[in-house]
Amino acid sequence: MSVLKKLAGETVLYGMSSIVGRMLNFLLVPLYTAVLPAADYGFQSELYVYVAFLNVLYAYGMETTFFRYAAKAENDPQEVYNTALSYILVTSTIFSALLIVCAQPIARSLGHPESSHLIVWLAIIIAVDAVLIIPYARLRLENKAKQFAVTKLINIFVNIGCNLFFLYFCKNIYEGKFLTQYQALVARVYNPDMGIGYIILSNLVANALVLLLLYRSFLRFRFRLNWAQFRPMFIYSYPLMFMGIAGIASQLLDTIMLKYYLPEGYYYGKSNEAVVGIYRACGKLAIFMNLGIQAFKYAADPFFFSRAEDKKAPELFARVMKYFIITGAVFMVGIGLNLDIIVLLLRKPVYREAIGAVPFMLLGYLFLGVYTNLSIWFKLTDKTFYGTWLVTGGALLSLLLNYLLIPVMGYMGSAVALLVVYMGMTVASYLIGQKHFYVPYQVKSALVHVGLAAVLVFGVQFVNLGSALMNFLLHQGLFAGYLVLLVAIEWQDIKALIARLKNRKRPK
Repeated sequence: MSVLKKLAGETVLYGMSSIVGRMLNFLLVPLYTAVLPAADYGFQSELYVYVAFLNVLYAYGMETTFFRYAAKAENDPQEVYNTALSYILVTSTIFSALLIVCAQPIARSLGHPESSHLIVWLAIIIAVDAVLIIPYARLRLENKAKQFAVTKLINIFVNIGCNLFFLYFCKNIYEGKFLTQYQALVARVYNPDMGIGYIILSNLVANALVLLLLYRSFLRFRFRLNWAQFRPMFIYSYPLMFMGIAGIASQLLDTIMLKYYLPEGYYYGKSNEAVVGIYRACGKLAIFMNLGIQAFKYAADPFFFSRAEDKKAPELFARVMKYFIITGAVFMVGIGLNLDIIVLLLRKPVYREAIGAVPFMLLGYLFLGVYTNLSIWFKLTDKTFYGTWLVTGGALLSLLLNYLLIPVMGYMGSAVALLVVYMGMTVASYLIGQKHFYVPYQVKSALVHVGLAAVLVFGVQFVNLGSALMNFLLHQGLFAGYLVLLVAIEWQDIKALIARLKNRKRPK
């Protein structure tokens, strides 16, 4: 139980930087949806989809590879660190230089020739993100969760602060809504035509600050382009890169395909770029589920690798999976039953139109979390090529389903595709993984918890009592009843946990 407690504690710390931090970042969504037209928000969303793909390309699986090789007894962790970071520095510099040189043609191909400066800023942001991957991974390997969390939170707070400064204070002062005595001063630093450029500029400033905060991580760094040491690392990592690219494709391909495959005029009076903005804004409401998965992944990767040789590891991994699914189901029900309140964060009513897609995303992200948990089998057995095939299959399925469903279902087709893809990847990973690295997962328990959560979240969408207050009371009553039922289902485990805690408190 102590190792699970440690994993839970580290997940909480990583969650502070991932969930709590991005929850604060999520509070920028009301600001964006208040000041940006849907089409501008759609363009910004599209840009960050490409950034997500490039982030994976720049990192080429080196984060997980660092854990794998730094944890081996025959390797010097410092030399692994030097080698990994050296190659990341070289490749990131080359990739970003190419993006900067080609900024104007790229902006023109996206339909925004006036935005080449945004491409330049994003190229720098992606390079900094890539360089920071290995120092952050080292903090996780050394169990420095507090330092990891603090630097991540500072990055987020600075990003939020810059966004508020430009898009709220400067904008409103410039327009004469308050503090009019500073209008002339603000006019020197604020350009009302810059729009989403301030979002990207804020990101750039925050990233630059993190480089300074983590300067100690670079003091011991020595530049090493040692191909003999790097070659086996790259052989291990490059399937992870393709896996990451395919994973991003299955998750974010819908954003790009909505823009190019949705028939013009499908949603009356809205351009395809505006539809993308509406869909991505509602998708933000499901982000808490996705962030919980990310926080778990930060803690779980080093946890799983450090216990790979333990004979009792399979039983331990099964227990981790069970508690993960229960926690994920509670998150899903809590968010799903309160969507009618959470959606009010999207300030303009036009952004709320895709709310029906959110339950599909919530369940899809829960399956993504289960898949992330399952994926440890091919990482521990050095069979990462299986992971590549799994996510490539998911990406191809996503491409096919979005191609077929978007023209007839719009953004609902994309949401359904997301759910089907992650469900399929989870089932396939489980069936294949059990043959190579058997773990006694409690499948019946998992089906009960996921099924119960899905019935509640989807079922409540068809119930409307005609009053916002009555709907609110119904939803809270259902959530309370769900928690009671959850305790009843898991009562035996809860009693055993209470007994263990009591035994620990007794004097020896």
